[in-house]
Amino acid sequence: MNNSGSGKIFDNSIPVPAEIKGWNWGAFLLGIFWSIGNKVWIGLLCAVPYAGFIMTVILGIKGNEWAWKSRRWSSVEQFKSHQRGWTIWGIILFVIFFVFGIFVGPSLVPE
Repeated sequence: MNNSGSGKIFDNSIPVPAEIKGWNWGAFLLGIFWSIGNKVWIGLLCAVPYAGFIMTVILGIKGNEWAWKSRRWSSVEQFKSHQRGWTIWGIILFVIFFVFGIFVGPSLVPE
């Protein structure tokens, strides 16, 4: 049974397919953008100083469940494919910023 898109992300009585439970790297790495793209508005708390990192960890933990409940998905496979795309982009951007920080960042610091 496909019960996605209920819009009630905090309602624990709505079952979530076992296949989608688990850590969501896309939500963790791309917090605010992932939240907007998946209509998980609570995730915008990632923009709040100090609480932001805590919220990104929570998104990593609960992201799949909340995304399943916040939008209508045609199937578990479509959901997993969509989330895989977020994960891939999150990793790509993380690597780009990491490399930029190591090789270009130090040259930007005045002597």
